[in-house]
Amino acid sequence: MDSRKDFAALAGRVLLAFMFVWAGFGKIMGYDGTAGFMASAGLPMVGVLLPLTILVELGGGIALVVGWKARWVALILGTFTLLASLAFHNFWSMKPDAVMANTLFFYKNIAVIGGMLMVFAYGPGRLSVDRG
Repeated sequence: MDSRKDFAALAGRVLLAFMFVWAGFGKIMGYDGTAGFMASAGLPMVGVLLPLTILVELGGGIALVVGWKARWVALILGTFTLLASLAFHNFWSMKPDAVMANTLFFYKNIAVIGGMLMVFAYGPGRLSVDRG
């Protein structure tokens, strides 16, 4: 892999991870509000799910940035993204005024899952803790 590919792989990991790190940090800063939102969406055991969500988003995002266990982290983040999309962006069962935005969010998340599958398939690149 030449240096351009190394930097592209690093940039790709950082860009993929950004939304997870941002979201995880936001959940910490707005813990009670996030717990209420999750409960209002009908999720069970919010007291357990919210800390796990923060761990996956913040911990997984940081692990992806540095390239630690990146292939497995990418699979975990991809699976998490699919589950979150089905739970929170289920545009097919929403009122018409919410359909357009949630359709966009859903398919954006599908693209993120595609990026995670690329990391799983090809690894994190040489500029990573795992080195490839």
